[in-house]
Amino acid sequence: MPGLVSVPTPPQTPSLPYGSNANTIKTPSPFNSRTRQGKTPEKTPTHDSSFENPDLGPFLLKVARDTMVSGENPLKALDYALRASKSFEQCSGLGLEYVMSLHVVAAIYCSLRRFEEAVQVLERSIEVPDPENGSDHALAKFSGYMQLGDTYSMLGRLDKSISCYGSGLKIQIEALGGSDPRVAETYRYLAEAHVQAMQFDEAELFCKKTLEIHREHTALSSLEEAADRRLMALICEAKEDYESALEHLVLASMAMIANGQDNEVAAIDVSIGNIYLSLCRFDEAVFSYQKALTVFKSTRGDNHPSVASVFIRLADLYYRTGRLRESKSYCENALRIYSKPVLGATAEEIACGLTEISSIYEAVNEPEEALKLLQKAVKLLEDIPGQHNTIAGIEAQMGVMFYMVGRYGEARNSFESAIVKLHSTGEKKSVFFGILLNQMGLACVQLYKIGEAARLFEEAREILEQECGSFHLDTVGVYSNLAATYDAMGRVEDAIEILEFILKARKEKLGTANPDVEDEKKRLAKLLKEAGRDRTKKGKSLENLLDSNSHRLKDRIKKLSRFSFKT
Repeated sequence: MPGLVSVPTPPQTPSLPYGSNANTIKTPSPFNSRTRQGKTPEKTPTHDSSFENPDLGPFLLKVARDTMVSGENPLKALDYALRASKSFEQCSGLGLEYVMSLHVVAAIYCSLRRFEEAVQVLERSIEVPDPENGSDHALAKFSGYMQLGDTYSMLGRLDKSISCYGSGLKIQIEALGGSDPRVAETYRYLAEAHVQAMQFDEAELFCKKTLEIHREHTALSSLEEAADRRLMALICEAKEDYESALEHLVLASMAMIANGQDNEVAAIDVSIGNIYLSLCRFDEAVFSYQKALTVFKSTRGDNHPSVASVFIRLADLYYRTGRLRESKSYCENALRIYSKPVLGATAEEIACGLTEISSIYEAVNEPEEALKLLQKAVKLLEDIPGQHNTIAGIEAQMGVMFYMVGRYGEARNSFESAIVKLHSTGEKKSVFFGILLNQMGLACVQLYKIGEAARLFEEAREILEQECGSFHLDTVGVYSNLAATYDAMGRVEDAIEILEFILKARKEKLGTANPDVEDEKKRLAKLLKEAGRDRTKKGKSLENLLDSNSHRLKDRIKKLSRFSFKT
């Protein structure tokens, strides 16, 4: 379902937030339609009396826009825009024309992939307008917040992006009211951003608000409602509410059929096939995939990435049903398409496809081939700004695979690289981050770096307690690993205390007759028995506890990292 969640990437010809000159990009008011922006230059102009000409600023801004649209010399466009902002500042002060010029400067910086400089300019632009001075000021501040949110999203700073979108939403609601159709678009931006951050409950709330507004203001089976339902289906799928996801997709498909959108209907058919596959309704899944495949081949050609994506879904289905030869054949067909991508194919969608194929190769016990595909995916993305979270997800999968084949040093390095990238984007408290810390701790245990493992488990425990609660399955898994590590370090009482808590949690959650409760009783009894003995068998106790978690956490990392892809 990649097409539903878009992370902004700067277009070749960036849209601008303002301006209606015949030779500039015409965009609706940012209160009406959101635009994704771009970057800027080297030198900032010093004071010059020539900048005080009141006609100079508008002229330079027009030239900057025209130069940017032509795509010939973005640095020259940046120079014009900077000079325009200086002229507005000196001639008319820190007014709305000055703010408008800063938005253009930031757009050019983004087109040059100089995102940090764009952030500084946009933060300045937000300080100037005061919504209490009228709707024009509110519009300028809203536009600045939303453009800043887009820029943070390009940098992979989803927390900052969500915060900026939220600030823009407040200003927009104050100006337009909570049920205006233009507000629905901002709700959708927030829903998509929360999906990227894997905050699905929050995403669902915003998507519901979007649906409510569109139902009030648009016709039945509108394209807007169809887009909302596809996003809601993605959210429901992430929350494993497959029946609700299927219902939203069927309604979206009906709307697209009514509007003659054949390619969109085919894309929805792929998503419907995914839900049927999750529900183990394999015949219906095959039918949905084949319908989509027929449309994509006829409208886009046999070598389009969308065809490859359906091949991958069929490969996964046939693997699950034990038809390994067909599964391998579909993987090879997809790889042939990715090896010679057609014009317009993006690195992101190819990397996503390679990652999905690697999971199938891993499942059929070809880990080396799977690792090669993951390494290719990382190489495709490493030079693209804003892909840190995506690369971190791929590196996490590589770490899991290295761990499962016994290459623990490489596993630790992969996990560490993923953690560093998430740190750099500000993601330090998510469930995914906690699970990565836990998995890196497992690799450290296998390398006999017990002290480092304990620190990682402790940090993971703190994050998962906060994000999931003490009784959540992932949190309990970290407790078990930490107990085993404390046992290996000779901290027997600490280990016993944790296992007693785990046993209590299991009893309250599952009941005393549950097999998991019995397992915990046996573990605790064994540790209590060993507490008064020569502790030469600590390693075995550690191994037993860790192995019980590693396979489940492997599946969890795969599931979570899938939502990190930005396409």
